[in-house]
Amino acid sequence: MPIARVTRRVHFSAGHRLHNPDFTDDENRDMYGLCNNPTGHGHNYDLEVTVEGEVDPGTGYVMDLKKLKHLLEREVLADVDHANLNLDVDWLSDVIPTTENLAVAIWRRLEGGLPGVTLVAVRLWETDRNSVEYRGQ
Repeated sequence: MPIARVTRRVHFSAGHRLHNPDFTDDENRDMYGLCNNPTGHGHNYDLEVTVEGEVDPGTGYVMDLKKLKHLLEREVLADVDHANLNLDVDWLSDVIPTTENLAVAIWRRLEGGLPGVTLVAVRLWETDRNSVEYRGQ
């Protein structure tokens, strides 16, 4: 059977504040700049999730992308879309919500729920110029 990779892209909007409680206010401002604004700021994120598996000879699919879309909606988007990542998302509590940490947390949300395929990458676009890709440990 041929092996292929497929990617689904979804979009969400969320706010956050980058702040390390172990740093002083001055250290936080120096480290995070405008992203340390006490009232937060927001992004329009694009999330790409790539899976890999055998191409099913009966369907021609690696995975039905509709199923992947529903998984992303249930496990990620339902919690983060139009949310404050610092305050509203239980699975991000005690996490500085950088794009790097968010990509890792999303991977962890998805890694056990993809039967028949392997999770290859989570790429999170914070802006059209900045993205993070996480491929597991």
